[in-house]
Amino acid sequence: MGTGLSLITGATAVAAVTGLAIGGYYYASLWPTSQIFGRTLTAPKLAPGKPGEIALTFDDGPNPAFTPRLLDLLDRHNVKATFFLVGQYASKESALTRLIAENGHLIGNHTWSHPNLASTAPHKVREELRTTSDALEQIIGKPIRFFRPPFGARRPHVLHTARELGLEPVTWNAMTNDWEEPSANRIAATLSAKVDKLQSRGYATNIVLHDGSHREPAANREPSITAATQLLEHYAKTHKFVTVDAWG
Repeated sequence: MGTGLSLITGATAVAAVTGLAIGGYYYASLWPTSQIFGRTLTAPKLAPGKPGEIALTFDDGPNPAFTPRLLDLLDRHNVKATFFLVGQYASKESALTRLIAENGHLIGNHTWSHPNLASTAPHKVREELRTTSDALEQIIGKPIRFFRPPFGARRPHVLHTARELGLEPVTWNAMTNDWEEPSANRIAATLSAKVDKLQSRGYATNIVLHDGSHREPAANREPSITAATQLLEHYAKTHKFVTVDAWG
């Protein structure tokens, strides 16, 4: 009886340790603010008394249906944003990609085909990043310095490869499910709550919204654009809007 109980207890302990290891790996590879697998740029702690800072970042574009509307919106508010572009879409929409840069916005690498890099072979990771940077640099005539892993997914070799290619990995500290949420009000309210919470703790905010989709390059992003409008109007007088190169 004692031996059987010991075996059961031992098996339970092994299962618990295994579960913790799996959970720890998941946290390290996907949680946006985790630094366990290596440093990523999220948002800095602000000096006491300094106005709040917000980086509006947009993923998965360019989107021929909605990115031009977003550019008009940002221009009206005199705000510059960061666009993490999917390489294959940027190549097909080279004129729109060039327009983003010409309007003074920062363009970053979001891989060529938007894979989960935590489960992608190292040689394929390098190909995804290098091909995208090469294409973007050819279109806009400027070096690409920043990279956002799709889904936030990374492993040590992903971050190492990015830095070998001259790319600074960027995650975020404020996001909602704007890619599937139909209500702009709910998107804006969720993000506003995160901005205010981070501000109360003395941190800047790195917001992710989506002007595109890795599944459909002309996806409907009306709620995201409307939510961005609300955020710009709400924080216009209290916060400074920046691009991520202000922090890294």
